[in-house]
Formats: sequence, structure tokens, C-alpha cells
Amino acid sequence: MSVETTVTEYLRAWNVTDPAERAALLAKVAADDVRYVDPLADVTGREALSAVIGQVQAQFPGVPLTLHSGPDAHHDVVRFSWAMGPEGAEPVVIGTDSVLLAADGRFALVTGYLDRVPG
Repeated sequence: MSVETTVTEYLRAWNVTDPAERAALLAKVAADDVRYVDPLADVTGREALSAVIGQVQAQFPGVPLTLHSGPDAHHDVVRFSWAMGPEGAEPVVIGTDSVLLAADGRFALVTGYLDRVPG
């Protein structure tokens, strides 16, 4: 799977509300022991990542997360920016993720930064 496809499917997982469908997407793009770190979370494993996604969806119901810029990749590192906001409106949150890829091309470590938040 290309880096672009992996990032696209990862972001798709952030928009899927069905836990089983989200788990299937994450299995394709994230290693079993993926670590996800951002200012609000530090979890390990796909189930824990899925739970974080569910919490974000509960906080921002129906607000999609989309690719804002990138991805940019070299060696086994990828970065991309994402935006979260109502379609056709100014994003509520913008962030940047830096990703370390596992040998199989799936995400091993996702480090998230919040570039713009409400308030």
C-alpha cells in the first residue's frame, strides 16, 4: 500500500463511527502495537487508538477529519496535516501528525501536534 493510501485510510478511520469498521481500517494501516501520542493522549495498541478516535468523535459529533496538506515522506517517516471541521466551513481544529512506519509500511508510532484549537 502506498503512503498516500495508508494516510487516506487512516484518516478515513477517524471518520468511521462503527467500531468494527474502524477496527478493520486500523488493522490495514496500523501495527498491532501502534503507539499514538498527542497532547491529550498516549496509548498503545489499535484498540486503544480506536477508543481515542471514539472519544474525539463524541466531543465533535459529525465533524469530519480531512487531509489538510501532505503527506510528505522519506525513509520510514511520514508527516501530514489534517483539519477537522464542518464541510465547507473553516476548520475547528488543525493538526500535524508525524508517523514512524513499521517494516510492513503500517503506522508504528503516530505523534500528533495540535496547530490550531478552538478557544
